[in-house]
Amino acid sequence: MSKVTVVGAGAVGATCANVMACREVASEVVLIDIKEGLSEGKMLDMYQCATLMDFDTKLVGATNDYKKTANSDVVVITSGIPRKPGMTREELIGTNANIMKSVIENVVKYSPRAIILVVANPMDTLTYLALKASGLPKNRVIGMGGALDSARFKCYLAKATGANINNVDGMVIGGHGDTTMIPLLSKATVNGVPVAQFASKKKLQEAAANTMVGGATLTKLIGTSAWYAPGAAASMMVESILHDQKKIVPCCCYLEGEYGQNDICIGVPAVIGRKGIEKIVEIDLTKEEAARFEESAAAVRKTNQVLHEIKAL
Repeated sequence: MSKVTVVGAGAVGATCANVMACREVASEVVLIDIKEGLSEGKMLDMYQCATLMDFDTKLVGATNDYKKTANSDVVVITSGIPRKPGMTREELIGTNANIMKSVIENVVKYSPRAIILVVANPMDTLTYLALKASGLPKNRVIGMGGALDSARFKCYLAKATGANINNVDGMVIGGHGDTTMIPLLSKATVNGVPVAQFASKKKLQEAAANTMVGGATLTKLIGTSAWYAPGAAASMMVESILHDQKKIVPCCCYLEGEYGQNDICIGVPAVIGRKGIEKIVEIDLTKEEAARFEESAAAVRKTNQVLHEIKAL
């Protein structure tokens, strides 16, 4: 028996819950939100899909009742205001930091052994806040960003190379921001073959550039933050945890010397299994990639400083 709670019944949270239900990632999925009836209604709607989609996951909706989340194995935090067109992830920090602290207090109270997966933005900084506010071991607080960014990278690489998207492999590290993420073209492949053999340098650089503004592109098109890929990315990470799949996933981890960084949560590849972050994988970066990682870390630290300015830490 396994139990997952998703905090926030907006588009991302509901999509995450729906994907987990359909894939039967957990025995029970709880969706919680402060808005009266929202989570209950969405979970009832999903449950009515059970015979159509052939799943029997137990689905529970709750309006701000954390007692129903008790003893969760994993808690996915999506709650917070979404981005609007022209808004950066960093501009969300004041409101979303206060929401995060309140959520963490309840999560630790009712599910002290849970692994926390942070989806809310600014993701790197809120992951850092979740770690510090919860007092949990560093392996049990993870940020989702790199998993989503890497999925977007693979999408654009598939478009650039014309390859089957399921044969494309690519990784994005660094901060989960339009200017801070680092798509690693040097490591990208099509079924193990370097992508440079399938597309011009110009096309590949365009794929990397499109990846970096992937979220902003969707926000501009649909008027708010994306939800299908973010929800699916979170579900994939929960599945790797609960099923102990030990997938190597680029995600936001707390570093203590890895990649030359300390006291920061930022995107790097990690083995994700039943204990959460089971190993941070240090890969060789080109000089340019290493320099960009340093710049990315500095930008994340600058955003983290706002937590002190607003007295969130």
